[in-house]
Amino acid sequence: MAMHPPGPPAEMMGGGGVPVDVAEVQEKEVLMWHEFSGRLTAFEQAVVQPRVSGQVETIHFKNGAMVKKGDILYTLDQRPYRAELEQHEAAYSSAEASAKLAQTEFTRAEALFKDKAVSQREYDTRQNALNVAAAGLKSAAAALDRAKLDMEYTEVKAPIDGRVGRAEVTVGNMVQAGNMGMATTLTTIVSEDPIYADFEMDEVTYLQYARQKEGEAPIPVKLGLSSEKDTPHEGRIESFDNKLDAGSGTIRVRAVFDNPDGKLVPGLFARIRIGGDAKEKALLINDRAVGTDQDKKFVLVLGEGNMLQYRPVRLGGPVEGLRVVTEGLQPGDKIVISGLNMKVHPGMPATPNMVPMDAPASSPPAEAPPADPSAAPAETPKEGEGKSQ
Repeated sequence: MAMHPPGPPAEMMGGGGVPVDVAEVQEKEVLMWHEFSGRLTAFEQAVVQPRVSGQVETIHFKNGAMVKKGDILYTLDQRPYRAELEQHEAAYSSAEASAKLAQTEFTRAEALFKDKAVSQREYDTRQNALNVAAAGLKSAAAALDRAKLDMEYTEVKAPIDGRVGRAEVTVGNMVQAGNMGMATTLTTIVSEDPIYADFEMDEVTYLQYARQKEGEAPIPVKLGLSSEKDTPHEGRIESFDNKLDAGSGTIRVRAVFDNPDGKLVPGLFARIRIGGDAKEKALLINDRAVGTDQDKKFVLVLGEGNMLQYRPVRLGGPVEGLRVVTEGLQPGDKIVISGLNMKVHPGMPATPNMVPMDAPASSPPAEAPPADPSAAPAETPKEGEGKSQ
């Protein structure tokens, strides 16, 4: 790609060069973080299906509403199940009366048999009649319990607390109970608080944390959504998988986060950062110093004779309001962190104004110049790859 031509001669600017704010790259011991990409997953989720078949009579929820475990979501037509329940109640009453009569007759026969007033055959007959009546009562009781359950199942209730999805079946439609995928899906529910974040960690990073996971102290985790610049949500590692994937060289990890306001929604992309257990030396720069050239990041370094030089860099994560640089800079390098309403390019002379690296912007950031074709490209981390922050 062609370089822009150098800026206007210094004498046309009324000075020795383009006035720019320049800061020295900081070297500092900081707590290092590793960053990963993942997805949010519900702590609990349920597909709501009917346990009896029938026609939908009433829907008791609004799409997207919060529900509690046990809340009635659907009511099915109860009339056929009520009729069946009444039938089994009558059958149970009849079986109960027969069992009581059989018990009375057996008790009488037992007393007479002891007095040798009835034969062994009569005694055995009364005992068999009692056994048959008892079995009939037990069967009638089971059928009655089944009918009561079916009647109860005509009210489809929420199995968990959470946010309910849309009603997949409307009033008047027939729904089917059953197994093996035959049952009708009525709606779904996902829990919101807490919430999981699932991601994959590379082998080297996992080995670093392996000793931490054996201790009692939780491993700190931070999370940010794609709409958030930082990682404001704090949580902890909930679990590591029981094996490493030999193909990808990664292990699945699950973190858990409190979500009282429901802002974290299952399925969303998340940036996840895990804190280390010791401080390390790192180079820190201001985010305003970083430009983008296609898929590369770069800064402008103040070189000999105050000439601006293009320098590709590889970045880590944010630390204490600054950005970690893992490749491309050395301690003591001076870089441009803002121009004074001027377009600055590599090869231009500059009039530096030394400021602290964390100084607030005194003017709009300099326009990002194109890459110098002679500059070596900076390696861009792949999504999901752990990297020191």
